[in-house]
Amino acid sequence: MLGIYDLNRVDLLKDVFIWSYERSATRYAAIKQSLGEPDPLQVTYRDDIRYIIGEVVRKAIVQEEAVKMIADYSGSLPKSDRSKFVEIVDTELLSMHDGNFARFQIKPSKYRKWKEIWKR
Repeated sequence: MLGIYDLNRVDLLKDVFIWSYERSATRYAAIKQSLGEPDPLQVTYRDDIRYIIGEVVRKAIVQEEAVKMIADYSGSLPKSDRSKFVEIVDTELLSMHDGNFARFQIKPSKYRKWKEIWKR
């Protein structure tokens, strides 16, 4: 900063800006590559996935009933997408924890109640 203000050398700021931009671009590319491409089916049915998971948790449905509910709901989807949809919903339910339930628009109290019932 002293070089810019005292010496009036704006090129120093330009060098720092370019260096930081290139560094950010490199980090972004690395992170994007490590994440991979999103599952097209999961993107297509994200609202349906959010809805069915929200219903299971908000209504504190036990596992056996949840399996039936998910299968019934998937019946309205194209036949080619049903098994993958059920798999995605099952995976999301089994991997739900204190850090990710909010993305399904679920209140903490509802999540805690469901968690206790789901463990049984």
